[in-house]
Amino acid sequence: MLTKFARKSAVAGLAVVTLGVAGCDETAEPQLDNIVTTAVNAGSFTTLVTAVQAASLDPTLANDGPFTVFAPTDDAFAALPAGTIDALLMDIPALTDVLLYHVVAGQVLAADVVSLSSATTLQGATVAIDASSGVKVNDANVIQTDVLATNGVIHVIDKVLLPPQ
Repeated sequence: MLTKFARKSAVAGLAVVTLGVAGCDETAEPQLDNIVTTAVNAGSFTTLVTAVQAASLDPTLANDGPFTVFAPTDDAFAALPAGTIDALLMDIPALTDVLLYHVVAGQVLAADVVSLSSATTLQGATVAIDASSGVKVNDANVIQTDVLATNGVIHVIDKVLLPPQ
């Protein structure tokens, strides 16, 4: 009797394990967030996110799109001359120009970026793209590519892009 019970328990346990494993989808894509949430979650774009919020661009970059954002890291912002960030935060139109100079309409993945020589930003001016030795946008190096979001893509850069005056 005990062996019959043990056998039924083993079969039931195996069925539970089999169903549990069959229910797992190892190819499931990670859940993507919008560009703003992706930048917040990355942890290295605190200054950028603060600036985007100060310029009230966060609703646009969270909902619309698709966009390609060349996102400077916190270290890139820290490398600006002293007082630059504070001055921009006090001058919202100038801040908005700087931020929109980092955004291109459409989702441009790394494979496509390397075939471009320039791109028009939402600010209206163009950025130069050079893929001859790594990828540069103006004088900023692209240090990470294809950070995907639901409404576009982020390419991480090591310098803040300043629009032509």
